[in-house]
Amino acid sequence: MSALAAEVRGRLRAAADPERAGAMAAYMRSAETGNLPFLGVRRPEVRRIVRAVAAAHPADAETRAAEVRELWDEAEFREERYAAQELLALRWSYGRLDLLDLHRHMAVTGAWWDHVDEVAHRIGDLAVAHPQEIAPVLRTWSREPSMWLRRLAILGQLRRRDQVDLDLLAEVIEANLADPEFFVRKAIGWALRDAARHHPAWVRAFVAGHDLSALSRREALRHLA
Repeated sequence: MSALAAEVRGRLRAAADPERAGAMAAYMRSAETGNLPFLGVRRPEVRRIVRAVAAAHPADAETRAAEVRELWDEAEFREERYAAQELLALRWSYGRLDLLDLHRHMAVTGAWWDHVDEVAHRIGDLAVAHPQEIAPVLRTWSREPSMWLRRLAILGQLRRRDQVDLDLLAEVIEANLADPEFFVRKAIGWALRDAARHHPAWVRAFVAGHDLSALSRREALRHLA
């Protein structure tokens, strides 16, 4: 076990709150979904621990990526996976296309909205830094059997603001319009709502021209008059 992983795990266990863990597990529906158990450490505290430990254990990008994978794959508690994702949120990872396989791995093996939505932030960063390289990835993911990869494809441009590739957004959404899954339909609405901040007319036209679910339509138009 790496020194970083050992220290992160030790600090998380020291901060554990069994009473809070029960509430967190109930909120995340851990018993129903087979999710890892919780220690009861709030996400801001996980973030604080990770930043402190990472600062005390400097490493090159290859080593850091291995530490992320170790924390993720060998996690016994959900907060250890949160810690792995917090490591990926630090500056060292920004713009690194070589981490795409790791992001994909987290989405597929995490297989729940909290993990997948955190991966979406990292994919959004890559979409800003490397839009041409990320576009075909999102197109491919939008047609994957995994619902979570498809959700990730739909949410993958959230960080692009006024630089959203609207043709790409339309394509990944259209590939999933018939999907009845709540998390896919919610993602469609969220992505359109986010795009509406800078492209309200386009979103109105897209909603009017497509047979969206009631959930997707409501979310897309939430902030539009």
